[in-house]
Amino acid sequence: MGNAEAISDGGKGAEDRTGLIGRESTAVPGRFGDPLTVEYALYSRKEATANTSRPLFLIMHGWGSNEEDVADLMRYVAPYNDSISLRAPMMVPGSEKGMFGPGYTWFHDMRPEWEDLDRDGYAAAKAIDEWVGEHIPADRQIVVMGFSQGGMLAVHLLRVNPERYRASVCLSGFLAPGLVEGTAPADVRLADLEKPVFFGFGSEDTIVPKYEFRALAAWLDEHTWLQAHEYDHLDHSVDIRELNDLRQWLADINVSSGLM
Repeated sequence: MGNAEAISDGGKGAEDRTGLIGRESTAVPGRFGDPLTVEYALYSRKEATANTSRPLFLIMHGWGSNEEDVADLMRYVAPYNDSISLRAPMMVPGSEKGMFGPGYTWFHDMRPEWEDLDRDGYAAAKAIDEWVGEHIPADRQIVVMGFSQGGMLAVHLLRVNPERYRASVCLSGFLAPGLVEGTAPADVRLADLEKPVFFGFGSEDTIVPKYEFRALAAWLDEHTWLQAHEYDHLDHSVDIRELNDLRQWLADINVSSGLM
């Protein structure tokens, strides 16, 4: 019976009938919205239990990177907080031949758009949230932080399970449009929770269009307790000005000590 259902469905499987799985990608093998599983994580000191009195940072990298990338920022912005940096589940095709080894991605393209982004964003956020449920004690406060794709997910986790996360740090991220039903299930209750969000981006970013940043800032202003910063002459990256602002913000909301 299961085979007959799959065949009548064009071989897409039962979950695809919900609309959460979309078209085939031409960049990364698979379909937008395919279910994902997080398998690799980089822990800070003592398996991320060196300072359990403060919130733990959960970190997500961007396209073609790995779990060691954004984790390095912790040395500057919150050196006394514990952290866990996740590796995205999919490998960027061809990256294994590069000088620095394989690079990974949360999505089936560098920056999917429209329904593709809704589906991939939800699949990745759901995978991360499930990993959190399995690996982090329920009473441990979590700050989600990410860059680019990871920044998008630092926001989207609030749109999936906002009660679980203390605050969000979105660095050069972007917003899923919410066109596919069920991909942002917590939007209706997010504003009432007043979650603190830091959003930083560069004025010279050539990867994410400025209108995308404007759209995300406007959405966050309506749904969260937002602090947003645009940095002149900054491209798709992070610089010392942004790190200084982020470190101060984390101290202001009592996530980090503010000390170096």
